[in-house]
Amino acid sequence: MCLAVPARVEALHEHDQATVEVGGVRSQISLAMVDGVEIGDYVIVHVGHAITRLDVEEAERSLALFRELAEKLGESPDAVYSGLS
Repeated sequence: MCLAVPARVEALHEHDQATVEVGGVRSQISLAMVDGVEIGDYVIVHVGHAITRLDVEEAERSLALFRELAEKLGESPDAVYSGLS
């Protein structure tokens, strides 16, 4: 199953690439589909691509829900974030 998860942009690179972080997991993704992303922004990441920007409050709510879901399923919250790339 693939999830689209909120991730914080940590670095911008050439060719519409960025490093993002969520739950301690860092991944390089494409920003080709989203304009105007800056360091510190949250983006929704699906299969290695940012598909939209997300405000901080919404990102934090979504991440809290992912953590809650993982705990209820008896999973490590980090398991939810493995779908970043």
